[in-house]
Amino acid sequence: MRALVTGAGGFLGVALVRTLAARGEAVRALVRRPSPALALPGVEIAMGDATDPAVLREAVRGRDVVFHLAGVRRAAGPEEFLRVNAGSTRALLEACAAGAPDLARFVLAGSIAAAGPSRTPRREDGPLAPIEPYGASKAEAERITLSFSRTLPVTIARPPRIMGPGDRENLLFFRLARARLALDLGDRPLSWIDVDDCARGLLLLAERPEARGEVFFLASAERTSAQGLIREAARALGVRPWPVRVPDGAVRALAAVADAAGRAIGRSLPFGTKLAAQVLAPGWLCDPSKARERLGFEARTPLAESIERAARWYVAQGWIRPR
Repeated sequence: MRALVTGAGGFLGVALVRTLAARGEAVRALVRRPSPALALPGVEIAMGDATDPAVLREAVRGRDVVFHLAGVRRAAGPEEFLRVNAGSTRALLEACAAGAPDLARFVLAGSIAAAGPSRTPRREDGPLAPIEPYGASKAEAERITLSFSRTLPVTIARPPRIMGPGDRENLLFFRLARARLALDLGDRPLSWIDVDDCARGLLLLAERPEARGEVFFLASAERTSAQGLIREAARALGVRPWPVRVPDGAVRALAAVADAAGRAIGRSLPFGTKLAAQVLAPGWLCDPSKARERLGFEARTPLAESIERAARWYVAQGWIRPR
């Protein structure tokens, strides 16, 4: 396999590159800035912006598999989400169509956010119903990808919340646990997957002929909730959290304040209206049976193990104080 991984310096990107390198695959890792984590045998570093058509035309040259992971999870507004998440997808597909004649598979790393929240496990054949700009941009990226399905061998992965060492998006839950705060946000179940399981699932989508032209939820069969994540994080950190009931209105008000503060300092903060919309949704459940039945894929890592690995990494990095 001669693979291109965009967004290779991100949480999932690093895990995927490591998995590919461990198998002895030739990997071109497209990043915006150098990443020591990608200094691995068989990994070629390509510097550039995943929204730049010229960069993408060069990046796809000689590649037979493309994994598109580049994107933004925080942005100043809907236009920025669309420009990066959807715009980079179209530009990369166009680059593949023009300059990757040996392309065997284009894998888009999508998100459950494109499908929208639900307390009933969502299936791949359901409608897309995003509730916030990030999800809307990922839904548009899916539509763009499938519009190329007649000419390119595309497939879409739709993971839920991804856990494991190296992640920044879930750091807030660990910091709440370290502060001994077990926020009670009500009964809002969610699906999740460990980052290494997700990387393994992406490889299956790249290799299996059954995946062409299809969308797959990649998720653990084990469910949790925001409270469940905090409880497991507290256990991994060796602390006992105190339950605190938080009204929905307080979460929305805090998110609005965080957004205003982010605008004032010129950067998006970890908590804001995007995360508030996600944690206050009725649930984020998906059905992983299609990937299991068609591809034989199962996410094997238990939640407790994934969170323990993440907790150790956060402490080692100094992002969370040890007990």
